Amino acid sequence: MGEENVVQSESNEANTNEEYSFPALRFDVSPHRTYHFHRQFITPSNPNNFHKAVKWSPDGSCFLTSSEDNTLRLFAPPGTESEAPVAASDDDSFAANVVMHEGESIHDFCWYPYMSSSDLVTNVFATTTRDHPIHLWDATSGQLRCTYRAYDAMDEITAAFSIAFNPAGNKIFAGYNKCIRMFDLHRPGRDFELYSTVKDKKEGQTGIISAVAFSPFHSGMLALGSYNQTAAIYREDNMELLYLLHGQEGGITHVQFSKDGNYLYTGGRKDPYILCWDVRKSVDCVYKLYRSSENTNQRILFDIDPSGQHLGTGGQDGLVHIYDLKTGQWVSSFEAALDTVNGFSFHPFLPHAVSSSGHRRFLIPDDGNEELCLSGRENCISVWTFCCDSMMDDDMKSNGSFNNQSESGYLD
Repeated sequence: MGEENVVQSESNEANTNEEYSFPALRFDVSPHRTYHFHRQFITPSNPNNFHKAVKWSPDGSCFLTSSEDNTLRLFAPPGTESEAPVAASDDDSFAANVVMHEGESIHDFCWYPYMSSSDLVTNVFATTTRDHPIHLWDATSGQLRCTYRAYDAMDEITAAFSIAFNPAGNKIFAGYNKCIRMFDLHRPGRDFELYSTVKDKKEGQTGIISAVAFSPFHSGMLALGSYNQTAAIYREDNMELLYLLHGQEGGITHVQFSKDGNYLYTGGRKDPYILCWDVRKSVDCVYKLYRSSENTNQRILFDIDPSGQHLGTGGQDGLVHIYDLKTGQWVSSFEAALDTVNGFSFHPFLPHAVSSSGHRRFLIPDDGNEELCLSGRENCISVWTFCCDSMMDDDMKSNGSFNNQSESGYLD
């Protein structure tokens, strides 16, 4: 791949309007299921296919899903209200715009932070899969842009377990066993910087680095989660260990900073609590947020709304729970699926969210029921529209598109 096909981050800026104010969401009113997807994920040869994660794009134009069939699907909601909102059914709202197939199980994926669907150069995302190098995909065409390859001591390709772009958008940070590798976005291939997370006499952060997150506002800090039940905060420039956080009961599967960068939220597998840490005085966690996840090894992703005031998380109970981040108190919940809700992502600037659900099911041989029949509320993707304060209604009604639609059409 030529370097001209790699993202040129310094020539692009974030498509944000500093004067825009995120609408105040009303969680006392249950959100409406605007779009629903189920049938296109299930095939006769793979009736047990289930979703692993879902993430909105940074520009809010589409969302990306990963599933057990080693496939990524990109959905771009229609630009007009030509179709009426749908309830949960066996019929999908619309088909995926782009479908990309990986060769093995997908460990992690992330959007380029300055992605814009109107700029073909920036419309990319990265993935890491088992026994494969890191791939950079073109989200417009579904074609592979380039690869970033890491090799072990035997000169064999080793796969990353987690990936993330740094805030500047010029490097990919990838988590491996007891180390981090940094790839220059503009130099695909096998060139990278290697930093061990374990120092002499086994001091530091051991285990597989399973989650990576950067502090906002280019503060120079990043957080790493490990399957050894620890989270750690490092300096981005030299990977100096600043804090090592203990307290998670299971291997950490997700870390995320608050919008102001002062707090870190961590969640683990077979662990019913999301822990909140104050990075300015990380002696003990600030509070714990409950979710039903104590009986699964699944990675259950949570998300913070763009206003930075609330956190939404799924769980095995099929509910999405909303918490107030100022107090750590539960606010509300709503049923998103009849299944484990393993992914939840707020729209970056509008009152929408998307959820993914599903888990692996094992069929017992010779039990007389070899066929697996799932309802449209299992192993599904749903897009939700929240009610927001009335002061936003006039602006929302000015355009009929999905990204500027009237709430009244979806919450009657």
